[in-house]
Amino acid sequence: MAVPEIKDVERGEIVSRVEGLGNPLLKKVADQDDVEESEINESYFMVLFSTFVAVCGSFEFGSCVGYSAPTQSSIRQDLNLSLAEFSMFGSILTIGAMLGAVMSGHISDLTGRKGAMRTSACFCITGWLAVFFSKSALLLDVGRFFTGYGIGVFSYVVPVYIAEISPKNLRGALTTLNQLMIVIGSSVSFLIGSLISWKILALTGLAPCIVLLFGLCFIPESPRWLAKAGREKEFRVALQKLRGRDTDITNEAEEIQASIQALEILPKARIQDLVSKKYSRSVIIGVSLMVFQQFVGINGIGFYASETFVKAGLSSGKLGTIAIACVQVPITVLGTVLIDKCGRRPLIMISSGGIFLGCILTGTSFFLKGQSLLLEWVPFLAVGGVLIYIAAFSIGMGPVPWVIMSEIFPINVKGIAGSLVVLVNWSGAWAVSYTFNFLMSWSSPGTFYMYSAFAAMTIIFVAKMVPETKGKTLEEIQASIRRET
Repeated sequence: MAVPEIKDVERGEIVSRVEGLGNPLLKKVADQDDVEESEINESYFMVLFSTFVAVCGSFEFGSCVGYSAPTQSSIRQDLNLSLAEFSMFGSILTIGAMLGAVMSGHISDLTGRKGAMRTSACFCITGWLAVFFSKSALLLDVGRFFTGYGIGVFSYVVPVYIAEISPKNLRGALTTLNQLMIVIGSSVSFLIGSLISWKILALTGLAPCIVLLFGLCFIPESPRWLAKAGREKEFRVALQKLRGRDTDITNEAEEIQASIQALEILPKARIQDLVSKKYSRSVIIGVSLMVFQQFVGINGIGFYASETFVKAGLSSGKLGTIAIACVQVPITVLGTVLIDKCGRRPLIMISSGGIFLGCILTGTSFFLKGQSLLLEWVPFLAVGGVLIYIAAFSIGMGPVPWVIMSEIFPINVKGIAGSLVVLVNWSGAWAVSYTFNFLMSWSSPGTFYMYSAFAAMTIIFVAKMVPETKGKTLEEIQASIRRET
């Protein structure tokens, strides 16, 4: 028998069973291990494939967000748009996303998680075609609004779907892929947007939607949604497909059904129920994390990074912007690896600490410039501070609030609560991006010091209020939150 096949025996794990019994039993054990490994690979394949299909929506999200930056000058020139008209084109995406966020929970509860993703993809396709065929500001804005609505729904349903199909040991990492694909989509849009026309760039936005719509034909619906909808046979088929055809799903199926049956005796959830004692802790956690995620200033700093670098004294903001793109993707990948190893709480607190440091360094660079002190250090402090900020945000504060949002709400209120949380996120994104330039005109150091204060508050809030969800099923997480209420 080869060494790899008896390594468990050498560690003493099964030696008492096989000593003196010869090779046939060892061979049987090895064959069983091979079968188990095959089953694991099979179950992981379907979960991973389903996740890949879902995060095409996340890539689309990033493509929509990243579209306006590289196309500003060419769209304004081709369509003779004023700065105010292009600003409306840029900002109406957020307005559409707010409306999509409000409707996202209801759509996904009514039509299923796959139905909501189909709806989102159709809105995005319609929006991109409107942008492509636009010859005036009106059709351009209509298209941008439609894509905003689509990504507003995507921002809720993608992490929820991934969380509901994933085994507990993979859930954190797979849900974090949502943020990773948003970052990649935005970066790709920015890079290729500098090489092709704005109309062709709009057509590239169709690709992830087409892949998503095609892939949805081959992946199962969320088993938890099917159980809630009373579709017992489809629920078991979907769960079996996700876990592997030879895997015993009895315990997991019973746990899911018991949780849903306990919730079904309650009256239908209404918006006012979210302030009840039963759900208030989950709502406070979800809403607060989204508030902190936005009010550490990510959309202001991210959207206006180039102008921030120039204001700090760099001759051009392009180098700093390229550095940001190079930092974001690998750091987000690192966060995907760490989230199920380190846990949610440590990752988000370390991330907030890095954001605090980045804001302090950047704010100090502007303070020194204003006082005409150490001027040769100002650009280095500004670029270093922003890069530390972006790296810290990408590893924790970017993805982790979305992961926790997908985990903490019971399925009977997940639609309403999730819509509220996503609406708060998009509202915060609009508020920060709208006020950033005004705040910088008021006080550049003060702006970054204010963002650092929110980062410090995040650490305190997470330490006091946010439970660790690593390695627990969704039902275990929600039960533990109810016990602590």
